Amino acid sequence: MNTDVILTCALTGAGSTANKSPHVPVTPKAIAQSALEAAEAGASIAHIHVRDPQTGAGARDFKLYEETVSRIREADRDLIINLTAGMGADFIPSDTDPGTAGEGSDMAGARERVAHVLELKPELCTLDCGSMNYADSAYVATPDQLRVMARLIQEAGIKPEIECFELGHIWMARTLVQEGLVSSPPMFQLCMGIPYGAPGTPDNLLTMRNNLPQDAVWASFAIGRMQMPFVAQSALMGGHCRVGLEDNLYLSKGVLASNAQLVHKASNILQELGARVVSPAEARNILGLAA
Repeated sequence: MNTDVILTCALTGAGSTANKSPHVPVTPKAIAQSALEAAEAGASIAHIHVRDPQTGAGARDFKLYEETVSRIREADRDLIINLTAGMGADFIPSDTDPGTAGEGSDMAGARERVAHVLELKPELCTLDCGSMNYADSAYVATPDQLRVMARLIQEAGIKPEIECFELGHIWMARTLVQEGLVSSPPMFQLCMGIPYGAPGTPDNLLTMRNNLPQDAVWASFAIGRMQMPFVAQSALMGGHCRVGLEDNLYLSKGVLASNAQLVHKASNILQELGARVVSPAEARNILGLAA
């Protein structure tokens, strides 16, 4: 069991949830405020996507990232910023030409996917370590794209949070580590229950954990109603935890949550287990981040 837990709050994501709860932050101001509230509740890391302020849809406009990050930094609250680099990989084949991206696709090259990260220089950014069927689209991240992204992230002095949705992604990540493109200790986020990756079960989490590099620092989460059970499950298996409105909208059945409420509930679960949520400074030490 891990008794010193890093707690990440995934604030908003890119899914179609903005119209399902008034608590899902959409504007840079709202996302930054939600990050600060999550930090006040005990989160050490804020995992950040941005959204189109007009439509609420997931976006990757640099200006939106820039404003969100600036607002958090200007608040002078100790919080580790983790920017997504997972946008620009959604492919839906055209009905008339399956080799062409159809409506709903959003594709970008490796350098474009990390451009905002290299410019804003957060302490962490995500690296989604492989292609998969993702809901109704394909998520495309080829080995060579991942090599380019990993090298650029490493050269910028940023630690990647390697997101793995199934065992093949861990295999790819281990390859990047072996090739020297990810520095030690590698940081993994095991993403459970996302269609159509690894189902969110204890057996699957144990198998994925057992395939990680020996020196890996890892966390896990599951979506929907399994979010809080996986807070306990992850800590009991020696990992760290993630909650937030990207993955789950509810505090309990029928009760919509805020990010701060989800962080507070997760902190209480960990406390009842005999664990504690660490500070951002302690998290930096665990993750091997520069002070």
